Amino acid sequence: MPVNRRAWPILAVALTGLGLLCAASPARAEYIVFRSGTRLNVTGWELIGDHYRLQIKGGTVEVPASEVASIEPEDTFDPLPPPLTPKTPFYDLIHAASERYSVDPDLVHCVIAVESNFNPKAISRHNARGLMQLLPQTASLMGVRNVFDPAQNIDGGTHYLKAMLTRYGNNVNLALAAYNAGPMRVDQYGHRVPPFRETTEYIQRVARTYAKVKAQAQHGDSAAAASASTASQTAAPSN
Repeated sequence: MPVNRRAWPILAVALTGLGLLCAASPARAEYIVFRSGTRLNVTGWELIGDHYRLQIKGGTVEVPASEVASIEPEDTFDPLPPPLTPKTPFYDLIHAASERYSVDPDLVHCVIAVESNFNPKAISRHNARGLMQLLPQTASLMGVRNVFDPAQNIDGGTHYLKAMLTRYGNNVNLALAAYNAGPMRVDQYGHRVPPFRETTEYIQRVARTYAKVKAQAQHGDSAAAASASTASQTAAPSN
């Protein structure tokens, strides 16, 4: 029976109180992050088919894998890159590619921050390369000849990101899932985020970084507007 994503934590507590959950063995704590934004502290988890079996204090509970956005270590905190400014590495290249393919430059900026931390020579264990971590076949598809060249890599990565956004109706989560795991995987799971730990964690990291960068930028714009308004009022001649 499907578990309502808002109600199931209450259900889990209720089952624990009734003694219907078996004992969980101690383990290092982690957070389950749900699509609704809810975070649950667990001591362990296991993926069984299309459900996660979560170990919580007092017992276990099963939830649909499709409701889980990511699983994070309790002590993991990603460094937040500063908002995109002319001082940001590769600022001109990011803006040029973003304008060319009509992609939010802040999103491209955050993908680069999470993918390579702005290291143009980065190579992953999956052989993804450069600033936007392009696989050789993806780079070839996007016309990238030198994957370590920042201009070519950012252009190709942004082009590919735009293709995924278009393919999935501008659904950023699905586009990021396809960018990370491949569109065939997203299609395989019925246009849902594949239940792969690496992919769900990747989406959460980019989405969290993107949201914080946007919030910082908005706060900076508001502060600048308030400062300009104050200066204007101060300079206005009195009657």
